[in-house]
Amino acid sequence: MSVLRSILILVVGVALGGLAVGAAYGTADGLLMSGVMVAGGAPILVLSHLFAAHRDRLGSLSRQFVIGTAVAVGSVLVMIGVIAASMFVSAHDAFVLALGLGFTGVVAAYSSLVLAHGVMQDIASVRSGVMAVGEGARDVHIETHGRDEIADLARASNQMIEQLRSDEQQCATAWTAHRDLIAAVSHDLRTPLTSLQLVAEAIKDGVVDDDARDRYLAQLPVHVQALGALIDDLFELSRLQAGDVQWSLEQVRLDELVQETVEAMRGQADARGVIVTARVTGELPPARANPEKLQRVLFNLIQNAIRHTPADGTVTVCAETIDECVEIEVTDTGEGIDSADQEKVFQPFFKSGEQAAARTRPGAGLGLTICRAIVEAHGGRIWLGERGPGTRVRFSLPRAAA
Repeated sequence: MSVLRSILILVVGVALGGLAVGAAYGTADGLLMSGVMVAGGAPILVLSHLFAAHRDRLGSLSRQFVIGTAVAVGSVLVMIGVIAASMFVSAHDAFVLALGLGFTGVVAAYSSLVLAHGVMQDIASVRSGVMAVGEGARDVHIETHGRDEIADLARASNQMIEQLRSDEQQCATAWTAHRDLIAAVSHDLRTPLTSLQLVAEAIKDGVVDDDARDRYLAQLPVHVQALGALIDDLFELSRLQAGDVQWSLEQVRLDELVQETVEAMRGQADARGVIVTARVTGELPPARANPEKLQRVLFNLIQNAIRHTPADGTVTVCAETIDECVEIEVTDTGEGIDSADQEKVFQPFFKSGEQAAARTRPGAGLGLTICRAIVEAHGGRIWLGERGPGTRVRFSLPRAAA
């Protein structure tokens, strides 16, 4: 607290005390009382500010409590001496009063130590917990025995520790995913690069005849296209995950978009002997979205479904309104996805097992990851439906504001 505020409190207190005594016993007694209050109060305030300014030299809180009590009691004893000398109080009465106040001061100092013991225990608990966290522990829970500011500090520290543990777990997960992503990208790049290198060396060294050379040359665009597609997917995924989304949004009629996409995929489905149908429930409200990006999601999902559906199987695209969202589901009658793999199919380059492997175009493994990023960038979500015959991939989009 500021010195000016302390002076103001002293002046107001002295004035009120002097006025009260003066009104009751006369001006002379009022002035005397004011002088006594100044003599007793000023040393307390001076010593308090002095100790506060040099608090770092006083030591523990227990010692500070005792010193504060001693200052208060000592100042009262000084005031008693001043009153005894000024108002002709008998030495006997002054001695008895001083002795009683002295004893009260000793008890007060001991009480301060008793109170400080619990406070010091709570402070030690907070200090030990914070030091343990600093040394790497993350299973720390700080407990205190009071309901005071130290308890609030302990709760804030526990929240900080929990947040730190959560953030570190997320960092570890992200690092593992990053490491796996690098390994997967390296693997997927190695295959077409190795093929390109072998073809180039064979042509350069002239170890193949004209027919073989023409066949190798015909394979070059395929490998180059695979490389280009992978690089494009990686670039788009990195932008989506970084939040670099600069799409133009408009009101999109999802029923029309679904029908248009299904028709566009019908040729690929017919080539594999798969029936693709669209089923739209009622008149769908529009969604505020980017039509090209949403169609990219539908293309990926339908293409995956066709690839994993045997001949004479079916792929169905359903769309319906549920509450404030429009939900679209792509269902196939293929082999389905194992329960153990369902939580991983949206991860980049996930290819564990025959059923969950490459739910995007061959060699990429990024289709569902990009689908999730696009849907979430539109404020929606994507998930796998309940397991049954085949696979059900469902995503929702918020309706456009009216």
